[in-house]
Formats: sequence, structure tokens, C-alpha cells
Amino acid sequence: MIPEEILRKIHLIHIQTKHLVNDIMAGEYESAFRGRGMEFEEVREYQAGDDVRTIDWNVTARMGRPYIKLFREERELIVMLLVDISASGQFGTVKKLKKEVAAEVAALLAYTAIRNNDKVGLILFSDHVEKYVPPKKARGHGWRVIREILSFEPQGRKTDIAQALDYLGRVVRKRCICFLLSDFLASDFEKPLRLSNKRHDMVAVAISDPREFELPRVGFVELEDAETGRALLIDTNDGYLRRNYKEMRQKEDTDRKKLFRSMDLDSVSLSTHVSYTEPLLAFFRRRERRL
Repeated sequence: MIPEEILRKIHLIHIQTKHLVNDIMAGEYESAFRGRGMEFEEVREYQAGDDVRTIDWNVTARMGRPYIKLFREERELIVMLLVDISASGQFGTVKKLKKEVAAEVAALLAYTAIRNNDKVGLILFSDHVEKYVPPKKARGHGWRVIREILSFEPQGRKTDIAQALDYLGRVVRKRCICFLLSDFLASDFEKPLRLSNKRHDMVAVAISDPREFELPRVGFVELEDAETGRALLIDTNDGYLRRNYKEMRQKEDTDRKKLFRSMDLDSVSLSTHVSYTEPLLAFFRRRERRL
């Protein structure tokens, strides 16, 4: 039985993402992620401005006037959502938890893909694969994606991106578009990510919170690692400590972005304190221009 609070969140996300899909995202997504090829559909009489390279010379000779071939894109793609549901996703200090941002973005991507006649699958992972939902394109499938992300109770607390990518390689044999949603507070995932990026069209969606980059000056604070349970008492009045922490986290973020660029891997950076709509749209448009 899904708690009433979760049901309300699911309903709200459904309303929000439906609006975004209908009014904003669908066209951008379709332009950014093309189908597998072009398929012949029909011929029609040549009109001014048509590309002369598409003229069907056999039909033209038979009819005595020029005709062109029309093609349509083979649209159906497989979109996989790999969503990190480890304990660090329960963190958020401004508007939302990282887990909630991941759920909303995954729902938005799922609805957009289904609207464009693509199949959508889901892999929820922590330190192991927690849940696998095979790719489908049914109308209610987007609902299931949101429900699983928000209501699923993971058994593991840590993060193992490498294992999730290995599982993806076993269950999805065909090339797919894969959105990997995580805070990337993990290690030892470079090699499997490189391999997955060669086989699939990978997009890394990195979700963070402002307090992960800068500590407030509020005196003594006890911090607890959500994934290991280790606690640490620190004095946030210590300027040296705050500067070191900020520099360390910024270096980790910069190193991760460099790693993605070295792989020629598409990536989007999102935060819990601002809307994810503009960063996603900007990513779709960058990708469309590149294509």
C-alpha cells in the first residue's frame, strides 16, 4: 500500500511533467534524439523548393512530370533510466531532496519519450540493482516509473554505479539512450561508464545540493554520512575548514566534468535549489545543434 503522501507527490509530479511535456519538452527531445534511420513512405509530385536529390526518376519517367520520394524517421527508440536511490539521495537543504529531483526529471523524461513513441525502462540501484522495469511505451507506464522511484524502499544504502551499468549491459542488448541520474558520490565507475558509453547513448544527469559545496557558518555541527552512518563533529566557524571543504568539493565536481568530457559523454548538472527545466532544455538544444 502506497502512503497517501507519496500518492499526492505522484499526482503533483504527473500534473507538472504533463504540462512540461505538452508545452515545452516534446519537440526539443525529438530533435535532440533522432530515430535509427529513414524509411520510405510514399511519392508525391514535385513542388517548388523540394530537394532535387529526392526525385524518383523511375516514377518521373513513367508519369511524364517530376515526382519525389518521401521518407519518415524510424522513431521508436529504447530509453533507459538508471536512477540512484542510495541514502545520499535523501539529502536536500533548500526546496527539494535530491531523490525528489531525480523522480521528477525521470518522470519528465519518461513521459516525453513515451509521447514520442519510444519505449522506456527503469533500473533503480543503490549498492546493487534494486528494481528493474523492462522498457514499454504504454500510456500508464510513466505513472509506474514515478511510483517506483518515490515509493520503492531500497535495501542498500551505498552507491555502486559500476554494478548498475553492468546490469544494463546484460538486460538491454540493443543500443539505447540511457539517462544516468545520480549525485555521483561514488568511485570506481570510470571503466564501466566508458564501456557503456561506447555501446549506448549515455547521458549523465548529476544532481547536487548547495550545502554539498559550501558549509554555513553556524558553529559546531555533527555531520553524518547517509551511506555509511559515520558521524563527525566539526566547527563551522573555522574558516580554514570551510575553505578546504569548498575547494575539495569543487575539485571533485571539476574532475567529474573533465572525466565526462574525456569520454565525449553528454552530461547535465542539476541542483535542488533551482528549476531543472532550463538546464534540460539547454542540454537538448546543445545536442540538437551538435547533431
